Amino acid sequence: MCVCAGVSAPAQGKKAELKSYLDEVTERGRNLYAYDQAAWHGTDAFLALHPNTEGLARYVCVKTATGWMVVFPKWNVAHDHLIAVYVARETDQPGIFKATANETSRETSDDIVPLERALETAFRDFKGAGRPYNSAVLPAPNGQHYVYLYPGQTKDTVWPLGGDVRYTISADGVAIIERRQLHKSILDMEFPPDEKVVGGVHSHILSDVPEDTDVFYVLERRPLMPEYIGTSKRNYVIETDGSIRITKK
Repeated sequence: MCVCAGVSAPAQGKKAELKSYLDEVTERGRNLYAYDQAAWHGTDAFLALHPNTEGLARYVCVKTATGWMVVFPKWNVAHDHLIAVYVARETDQPGIFKATANETSRETSDDIVPLERALETAFRDFKGAGRPYNSAVLPAPNGQHYVYLYPGQTKDTVWPLGGDVRYTISADGVAIIERRQLHKSILDMEFPPDEKVVGGVHSHILSDVPEDTDVFYVLERRPLMPEYIGTSKRNYVIETDGSIRITKK
């Protein structure tokens, strides 16, 4: 079963309801940014090992009590358990990861399996734009999973925005509950360092509210600057800390 979404904007009522919804967008965007940072630094540490990637499944990032852990697993023959072939763990220095190869076959914890299945389910459905895409799997309500698929950078000074999807996947990782198209076309935005740009701007046509990846875009873009978003009903600004406020037309 799949319920497709992308046009509806669930926060068109009272101001308090809209404020609550925007706060949730901010939180999800911040969580996505944290996941993406872990994936970036964790995969760098992983690649430094010159690993054998044959047969590896998609990596999964997990927030633990001691920092982020990035698991690079492989399915067993029965495709019902995952083996943690490589693991990158955040050290006591935030953002610094150390990767190791497991010398013996060590199964991952059971909670990794539905995350990996959720990624596979989303990628089977996804129709990308023929370019590299990043992924993230984060907790959703009712034990379900949010899977984000969004274009990755192809140049250090260019920040892609758009062409992204957020899936809501069942708790076991096998069924798509909702597919939310966040933006349509991809904008590759570049801000030359010699130009004094104080903010970015784009418009929304699929919804009347900012999306999680808009917050992520602001948090990851360099230099840091706010982003102004226009919709058919309201204008918004996302500040450099990810918070969202409504602006006048």
